Amino acid sequence: MPCVTNMMILRTTTSSLCDSSSKISNVNRFLPLSAFRATATMGVMWSRNASGKSSVSGFSSKVKGSEPIKHTSTYVHNQHAKEIVIEEEEVVVMSETDSSFESIPGVPNPLGVSKTENGINFSLFSKHATSVTLCLSLQDSGNDASPNDEMIELKLDPHVNKTGDIWHICVLELPLRNVVYGYKINGPQGFHEGHRFDNTVVLIDPYAKLIQGRKIFGDVKNKFSKFYGTYDFSSLPFDWGDNYTPPNIPEKDLVVYEMNVRAFTADKSSGVEENLRGSYLGIIEKIPHLLELGINAVELLPVFEFDEFEFQRRPNPRDHMINTWGYSTINFFSPMTRYASGGGGPIAARLEFKQMVKALHLAGIEVILDVVYNHTNEADDKYPYTTSFRGIDNKVYYMVDGNGELLNFSGCGNTLNCNHPVVMELILDSLRHWVIEYHVDGFRFDLASVLCRGTDGSPVDAPPLIRAIAKDSILSRCKIIAEPWDCGGLYLVGKFPNWDRWAEWNGIYRDDMRRFIKGDTGMKGAFATRIAGSADLYKVNQRKPYHGVNFVIAHDGFTLYDLVSYNFKHNDANGEGGNDGSNDNLSWNCGHEGETSDANIKSLRFRQMKNFHMALMVSQGVPMMLMGDEYGHTRYGNNNSYGHDTTLNHFQWGQLDARKNDCFRFFAEVIKFRQKYRVFRQEYFIGKKEITWHEDNWNNYESRFIAFTLHDDDEGDIYLAFNAHDYFVQVPIPSPPLQRRWFRVVDTNLESPNDMVPEGVVGIGDTYNVAPYSSILLQAKP
Repeated sequence: MPCVTNMMILRTTTSSLCDSSSKISNVNRFLPLSAFRATATMGVMWSRNASGKSSVSGFSSKVKGSEPIKHTSTYVHNQHAKEIVIEEEEVVVMSETDSSFESIPGVPNPLGVSKTENGINFSLFSKHATSVTLCLSLQDSGNDASPNDEMIELKLDPHVNKTGDIWHICVLELPLRNVVYGYKINGPQGFHEGHRFDNTVVLIDPYAKLIQGRKIFGDVKNKFSKFYGTYDFSSLPFDWGDNYTPPNIPEKDLVVYEMNVRAFTADKSSGVEENLRGSYLGIIEKIPHLLELGINAVELLPVFEFDEFEFQRRPNPRDHMINTWGYSTINFFSPMTRYASGGGGPIAARLEFKQMVKALHLAGIEVILDVVYNHTNEADDKYPYTTSFRGIDNKVYYMVDGNGELLNFSGCGNTLNCNHPVVMELILDSLRHWVIEYHVDGFRFDLASVLCRGTDGSPVDAPPLIRAIAKDSILSRCKIIAEPWDCGGLYLVGKFPNWDRWAEWNGIYRDDMRRFIKGDTGMKGAFATRIAGSADLYKVNQRKPYHGVNFVIAHDGFTLYDLVSYNFKHNDANGEGGNDGSNDNLSWNCGHEGETSDANIKSLRFRQMKNFHMALMVSQGVPMMLMGDEYGHTRYGNNNSYGHDTTLNHFQWGQLDARKNDCFRFFAEVIKFRQKYRVFRQEYFIGKKEITWHEDNWNNYESRFIAFTLHDDDEGDIYLAFNAHDYFVQVPIPSPPLQRRWFRVVDTNLESPNDMVPEGVVGIGDTYNVAPYSSILLQAKP
């Protein structure tokens, strides 16, 4: 997720809530709703009849003998409200054939929208609300609903439409699709008690399965468009195919490719049709690239609905930015609408996400989602962006302190109250939804240490949510990966509560590998420990080497090319005066800051990139690499590029073509070599039987050379050496096993294609002269 300047626990300050100055200029502008066959353009009123059903007047035949009475009706325009008073007699002048819009109390479960025999049931949790109003809008035709200028309001009766803390209503004869909806909610106004109710805002249902808003990513004309829930009960079930099965790849065999859906094909150089660029379907077009690279799992940056224009809602130093990473969730159930092709809308997004998953699965590639349950888009109290949870029940959904102020362990203004029973169930339901409905294979939890905090923000030894995810029957087949830290200082690498199920991003691996390969002293022992699977961190109880996800590069921070090209971050384009992003990158520019024409420096940089990749792929545990590193993508030193929908983040397919025969070739061949030989993918932690360290000088602080042999009687031994000195090291090569001889497979000092020869090159003598800042891999073969 994007880095923040202040990493301490933050509390937001109070300010005025959302502007409610928007007014309706003409109450008679209410659009006719063909689904109800209404002919008048008058108001909507809530009433009860003798049968116990409720109806919305204004769409019904005249009631014989009824007394003229006044009813209050509220029209909603641009998520703000204005009350008007009309007479019953004004309504009944409508045609006698107009149909009735009726409802029954409905049921509390399931939460969200569901189809019943009688109609469409709406159910919403709010413990502290004193009034709840369902807002509906329909469109005449088309595949996707979109809000009209006004919405129909149905105020729920707490004596009839409430069970415990759940508000519910079943609306009869509603269409099965083409409806958008939301809620207006009122409640206590005690700010210092943690409440943030504002009944002028139409709020998104936390359990909405689809979200309607702007349809085109980055569409400036609709920058301030609102977001609503919608549903679809009329589409046929998705055809996964009779012979379809998920890949079910063992964790020890994974090679993870962290990537961004939009950035992967958004650039014209992708060659993808314009309407497919930056979409779920765009990924399908590029599956051949993923297969050629050799990875077998993609870890998608957030694909839950988010607002890419959230930085532009008010003047601020970041108001030129577009959120392209997506770490700012609006809703936890809906796929990002604007990743649908050609502005297809939410129903198309749902379909195309499934098509993407199916295509990846058929190619043998698993789908892991980067999920953000630590905070939402609703920001802080100074500049709130109220769209859902804040206005529904802030005190339940967010952590607040004793003064009712938001706690901020996420660095983004709020912290989801993950271990509150209601919020915990929401998260579990969301995860199950993505597994059952979309067939995803696993999840990487952003700032997962937040999920280890109690409702007061204090750390919990056995967090209920973490345990529930580990033990859940539906989630049992999934990969579950924690980013084991947060912005409040809760660093849990190697100590994350796990129940022998949770894996972790190994941040210590990243730091130790960077320091050793760039030539820091005193790192040889740490490097060896990381290569061997980080037993110091994960050899506890029944944990395995694959519970550590090894990485050198991830989405936040430098790319691999920038890691070897910049000593300092260059984040001026972000508008925060260089105060964002990490200052401690453990990088080395190889002698010049940024771009250079010096051939020696460029050669050294490429060698270092190969060293990092090789170390990653021969380490025990699960390797993860970043999209674009296979060709040397640069962000020109920007280590926090979350807000740039440009070439800074977009995959550059032309550059890939230019590096296809050197950088890409090396990366792909090393990945495939790892996949071919089990010696790199051990189920259990390795010991003396599996590895020999050719080292008798562990305590030499200045030593930056290490060599070892991985043993496998069937497939053949593998000898590896890493030299982080700035001079050649002539190293003795151990004798190969009987009836075998050494073949050189990798020498990162050589130029392509000799730097990686999968079948190996014969002629290895008793010694090998390992070049400065290089690594070698030898294989014992008959």
